[in-house]
Amino acid sequence: MRRDGYPSDPELIFLTDGASKGVTHLLNILIRNENDGVLCPIPQYPLYSATIQLVGGTLVPYYLSEEAGWGLDVKEMRSQVLEARKKGITVRGLVFINPGNPTGQCLSEANLRELIQFCYEEHIVLLADEVYQQNIYQDERPFISAKKVLMDMGPPYSNNVELASFHTVSKGYWGECGQRGAYFELTNMHPKTVDELYKVASIALSPNVPGQIFVGLMVNPPKPGDISYPKFAEESKAILDSLRRRAHMMTDGFNSCRNVTCNFTEGAMYSFPKIKLPAAAIAAAKRAGKAPDVFYCLKLLEATGISTVPGSGFGQKEGTFHVRTTILPSEDDIPEVMRMFKTFNEDFMAQYEGPQSRL
Repeated sequence: MRRDGYPSDPELIFLTDGASKGVTHLLNILIRNENDGVLCPIPQYPLYSATIQLVGGTLVPYYLSEEAGWGLDVKEMRSQVLEARKKGITVRGLVFINPGNPTGQCLSEANLRELIQFCYEEHIVLLADEVYQQNIYQDERPFISAKKVLMDMGPPYSNNVELASFHTVSKGYWGECGQRGAYFELTNMHPKTVDELYKVASIALSPNVPGQIFVGLMVNPPKPGDISYPKFAEESKAILDSLRRRAHMMTDGFNSCRNVTCNFTEGAMYSFPKIKLPAAAIAAAKRAGKAPDVFYCLKLLEATGISTVPGSGFGQKEGTFHVRTTILPSEDDIPEVMRMFKTFNEDFMAQYEGPQSRL
């Protein structure tokens, strides 16, 4: 309620062992069989594709536009829904990640309004992955929750669109992944649906007490006047300010490299640069039995010790290649990390482009 200015019902908030467990609960109750589909962004955090498959559903992809800063395109979503329906698939849910993982974009209020209107028109449940809501590194698009936008829109949207919102202690300035503390909040869900979710949640008889304590600290941090507030404010601001500087350093570093382009990391914790791989490198990867971006990431690891994740692990448009890396190395270490990456990339491109290509 402090965040959005609208009432919040504790009976509609479920504490979970990490946001991943909450996502699994929602997808499990949403998907009945392989004829049920869930719209997911591509690139996407693999939790969604894996869980949809695990519970027996079908992933319906919608592609983010790299040229538009990894923006959403509702026309693309409508097209994918129509294609799915032609195959006999009922699209029952739509996942969005804001700020994005692995892409790092922040959605505008206009984007969120479009999503909500789309879900209203198509009778689709909206799953809002908002775990990076405090990791914002620019001022043009501050985080706005899907719930706030939904309530601001008023009827018929505010009392009809079904929404599940996720948050966790694993991100923000805490980064407490190992504590497994998170929650999801339900909005406009049918009471019987809530009852079924409660039954499923009740299977786990032993609550994760430390995780719940951490969630309590996250949603109710020290306030002005508390003895610990000055230290809390100083440390949390220092962490977020440093991450903002690191986001700029990583983006600038990647964009200074040959055949590499990278959108700015507006939020979350990742850079997702596109690598234009030479034909000879793609052929070498094929001979090695590797996807081209996997081949590149392994060569990078062997040469520098820098561990990245190939874009194929998240999904990407055909013929494009990416790597995902975090912006989490210490601020002092990032210049050396980027120097090592640039040196490796230059040598890699020189090896596989050859003298003819360079001419």
